[in-house]
Amino acid sequence: MQKLVRSFTLITSLSLSSLFIQAEEKKPSGLMTDLIEHTERTWQNGYASTVRVWDLKTAIEPLQYAAIRSTHPAFSWIVPGELPNTRQVAYHLIVSDNQSDSENGKGNIWDSGVINSNQSISVNYKGNALQPNKTYFWRVKVTTNTEGESTWSDIKAFRTAETLSSYQTTTYPQVKTMESPVEIKKIQQSTHFVDFGKDAFGQLVLTLSSEGIQDSVIVHLGECLEKGRIQRDPGKSTIRYHRYALKLLDGTHTYRIKIKKDKRNTGSAAILIPNYVGEVVPFRYCEIEGYENTLPTTAIVRETVHYPFNENASAFKSSNEILNQVWDLCKYSMRATSFLGVYVDGDRERIPYEADAIINQLSHYGVDREYAIARRSHEYLLQHPTWPTEWILQAITIAWYDYLYTGDSRSLKASYETLKPRVLMALREKNGLISTTTGLQTPEFVKSIRMNRTIMDIVDWPHYKPNQKKREVMGEADDFFFTDYNAVTNAWHYEALRLMGQIAEVLDNSDDATYYTSESKTFKETYLRAFWDKKKGYIRDGLAKDTDHASLHGNMFPLAFNMIPSNKQQKMIEFIKSRGMACSVYGSQFLMDALYNANAADHALHMLTKTDDRSWYNMIKVGSTISLEAWDNKYKPNQDWNHAWGAAPANIIPRHLMGVEPLTPGFGTIRVKPQIASLEWVKATIPTIRGEVQMAIENKAKEYTLTIKIPANMDAEVYLPLPNGKYQVTNNGNPIKVTQVKGEPFLYVGNIGSGNYNFVVKY
Repeated sequence: MQKLVRSFTLITSLSLSSLFIQAEEKKPSGLMTDLIEHTERTWQNGYASTVRVWDLKTAIEPLQYAAIRSTHPAFSWIVPGELPNTRQVAYHLIVSDNQSDSENGKGNIWDSGVINSNQSISVNYKGNALQPNKTYFWRVKVTTNTEGESTWSDIKAFRTAETLSSYQTTTYPQVKTMESPVEIKKIQQSTHFVDFGKDAFGQLVLTLSSEGIQDSVIVHLGECLEKGRIQRDPGKSTIRYHRYALKLLDGTHTYRIKIKKDKRNTGSAAILIPNYVGEVVPFRYCEIEGYENTLPTTAIVRETVHYPFNENASAFKSSNEILNQVWDLCKYSMRATSFLGVYVDGDRERIPYEADAIINQLSHYGVDREYAIARRSHEYLLQHPTWPTEWILQAITIAWYDYLYTGDSRSLKASYETLKPRVLMALREKNGLISTTTGLQTPEFVKSIRMNRTIMDIVDWPHYKPNQKKREVMGEADDFFFTDYNAVTNAWHYEALRLMGQIAEVLDNSDDATYYTSESKTFKETYLRAFWDKKKGYIRDGLAKDTDHASLHGNMFPLAFNMIPSNKQQKMIEFIKSRGMACSVYGSQFLMDALYNANAADHALHMLTKTDDRSWYNMIKVGSTISLEAWDNKYKPNQDWNHAWGAAPANIIPRHLMGVEPLTPGFGTIRVKPQIASLEWVKATIPTIRGEVQMAIENKAKEYTLTIKIPANMDAEVYLPLPNGKYQVTNNGNPIKVTQVKGEPFLYVGNIGSGNYNFVVKY
């Protein structure tokens, strides 16, 4: 299918013809094998190669590619169709081991025949087990209810790995991009200052000339400036600075700066950079000291290392320029911090943590049609969990999001027995709550969650080590008071119970589904009895006998998990608003979830766009182009400047502000429930595994307009804002009936199919 042309100039007329251009070809596109789209490509030491996987024998040097590791992979595609309410009603998929058969529509390895089904994602291969080290070709054609039978898709090739199993995740290799400076200037007679515009994990290549007089130069690399020069002494922080002496040869030569190994981030627990890439360091700036010749932009190249990333898969613009800059910061952070092919905690340790992974996962989903790196990170963490109690519980949330966004249940099935102990039922006390400090962490329990030590409640990070007997200031945890029974960890326990019930149901384990679902309902009642402060009207940090202290965290987590009845939310929301951003960049993910769940869109927009030192805009003000590990250096003296757990707006904007979330696995049905508050206009392209959702909203004094395109083979539940007083709603110019949502400021349009819509609310 031809790529839809998108315009992101200010929309003065929201006509469908100006927003969306019809595609001409009617064939499936976006073909994925085990969640990988570009399986036919190869790379040479990070750079895209002209060789395709079926021609590997023509290459002398080693090439990298996304090798399929499953004997029975799953296939996905985007269904073609521009007419309203287009649904796939059948598909025909073939797999061959040669191009000729594929070109002729023959599946000599597997031919599904015509299958009457609307399934277009996670279609399992059902032929004989694939063989290792072999190239296969597949294609698909579909029949829709509006346009009949399509032509065959383009042929998609993939190659299997050296060893295969029934199911194993595949990811891309890391790739490189050559980048030129945006500015080079002489700041002294023999010192050149170079700015690449944005921070990135990379390597430096220089082409310098020597006439035998100047025999060496000093190369400085850094992320941060101080008085116009690269900061040489970052102090306790892990803002990066490197210094290299380079001896020049006579004449003109090209030099590669060899990045030094860092002892901490290359240790036994760290994810190592592949040998074919070579060591990297994050830097934006370069100074070349001792070089008097002219330094053109062609003489200096940064080789940026990252996971493959489609810049055009997502877009967002609004009437608020600060919000636009925050989006750009967070979207870029997802590309820049993917340099290891696994989500890690920035450059200081390069270790995966569940709390990083859950924010990376959602944010990556928000900016690219990419799902494999999140799955690889999740499955790695199942085998290498980290110490905080809440992060052990988060594994279940990450597993559920993986399924919800991909529709592929194979990872759930493979990890189900590993996930079950992560609910932490073994830590249940007689009062029905879980506790990590009452002697229940037996060796058997520790082993069951694959740890080699006991776990510990964290609430937020950073903070001082909790003292169970004495209250103390807890850093970014809003002075949370730690007791044996923790309102935050118990909220996570509820969410784990609820989601395990849904996971068990997906896997047809009816006994477990009934058990976990029942437990979650009972536990919610237990939780509210234990932690609800009737006088204050919100949640305490612990039991009444232990503390009367309430924190932002003790309230935002249960609200984010929909644990609080709507008739009990008012005072809680007022309290949450009063606390401001009294959480870390990690905690902000759940604060924003809580605010939008409670329909507090005005305050949520304020938090997204505020400009004090506890804001995303502050990250931009201090000079970073990747989200920080903390709001500012003063809140975490050893922080780094390349930490994607600070990039929550990359998912908050599409999921909540634009309001697009999957209601059924794999985006079969989505919810469209925008909460743009006082913004005058917004427009966005939101990637999904079924194709992109395109939206534009104009918010005038007496008129609200939502223009949206839903891709084929997808349904949407659509909500519009409830005006004060009388109103009229039209769709594509025709009056329609809507219903008011009980207890919420929304109108429900109903369930719509694919196509182009222009909803207008006049009041």
